[in-house]
Amino acid sequence: MSSTTDVVICGAGIAGVAAAYHLAVKYGVTRVVLADERDPLTLTSDKGTQGYRNWWPGPDDTMLRLVSHSIDLLEQSARDSGNAFRMNRRGYLFATSSEAQAKRLESTARQVAAFGMGDIRIHRDAAAYSATPREGFAGRPDGADLILGDEVRRAFPYLASDAIAALHIRRAGWLSAVALGTWLLEKAVAAGVTFVRERVDAIDTTGGRVRSVRFASGRTIETEKVVVAAGPGLPDIAAMLGVELPVFHELHAKLTMRDPRRAVPREAPFVIWTDPMKIEWSDAERRMLEQHEETRRLLDELPGGVHVRPVDLDYGDELYAIWTFETDVRPYVWPPTFSEHYARVVLQGCARAIPGMAPYVGLRDGLVDGGYYCKTPENRPLIGPLPVEGAYVVGALSGSGVMAAPASAELVAQHVAGAALPAYAHWFLPSRYDDPNYRSLVDQWGPLVGQL
Repeated sequence: MSSTTDVVICGAGIAGVAAAYHLAVKYGVTRVVLADERDPLTLTSDKGTQGYRNWWPGPDDTMLRLVSHSIDLLEQSARDSGNAFRMNRRGYLFATSSEAQAKRLESTARQVAAFGMGDIRIHRDAAAYSATPREGFAGRPDGADLILGDEVRRAFPYLASDAIAALHIRRAGWLSAVALGTWLLEKAVAAGVTFVRERVDAIDTTGGRVRSVRFASGRTIETEKVVVAAGPGLPDIAAMLGVELPVFHELHAKLTMRDPRRAVPREAPFVIWTDPMKIEWSDAERRMLEQHEETRRLLDELPGGVHVRPVDLDYGDELYAIWTFETDVRPYVWPPTFSEHYARVVLQGCARAIPGMAPYVGLRDGLVDGGYYCKTPENRPLIGPLPVEGAYVVGALSGSGVMAAPASAELVAQHVAGAALPAYAHWFLPSRYDDPNYRSLVDQWGPLVGQL
């Protein structure tokens, strides 16, 4: 069985759904087939903490420009939908007990402010600091507030008693990725997009250009354009085009737990403790962990960056907790498996930042899930045409998938539709690695740029 369409999008995660929306709703390309072997938004889009931020330290302003525009698009969609996906601007709160970390936070904030994040306001008096409203995003401040000394605990009394600095990034918060994706998909389908529950089996590139897409069911769709938006499945779909992309995978976990003690106030921002720390283990636990290479690292000092936030704003009592201390390259295998020690480690990290969470260490009824970061060597997305005529990619969004998806999808749609491109477009082209000068920069930057 065969049919014809203008564009086939491979992958119905948040990037693929957003690409379908932009093509059909904004650029009038209505004969679009969105294909995925799973239900939309069920592979990795719903597995993260679903936060967003215009906080992108160096090495330049490229990611800040992309994500700031993406936040513009998120806010517009929130207005258009009546905020169906409950976007808030609670902010990200980076806290520390270290003088050196406090100085680093201020220095980095000034750098990001110079990139265009907004002004930095320094507070030694909490009375001058304005707390974030619980819901909504309109009319909120941007930039960041650096709160110092005793005023940290006055503003955020649930933080550790030795916290001496807290940097509150204001154009930041979280939303429901599934609700956002559902709204985008509804609009796309209403504009002519067709979703098919199919697994892509092959792509015909006879003559060096896209000819058709064949599914595992035997169905074939003739098309001259394919957009690869396959998330962690990106290398497999690219291989069908005869293209090898410079990407790899990291597996990151998340703990969902209940907080009946209200250790984390429901009005709290997204709290991130920046100090490295060592986990306290019993002698028996240490002996057990020492026996295996993959667990031995848990005995060493772990990097800062444990995160925690309320899940459903003022409602319920759930929290998300995440700590991306594992950055080993992993093969993409689904479903993934996670360390049995993860909940213990992340909760002890959270308890260091928020002592009220200490009674939860050893929790047995939390849920650990997560997904893969598909990353490039410098941790920037791949967006634009591939070497095969008619083939495009929007992928390697790594940990920025939800926040960067609107602008990334808009950009790939602009490429496909032949629309005008923004000035930053060339920094995301897959062909950027053809430039030896750029490859040299990539070697200097490394794969952790922008990762919290």
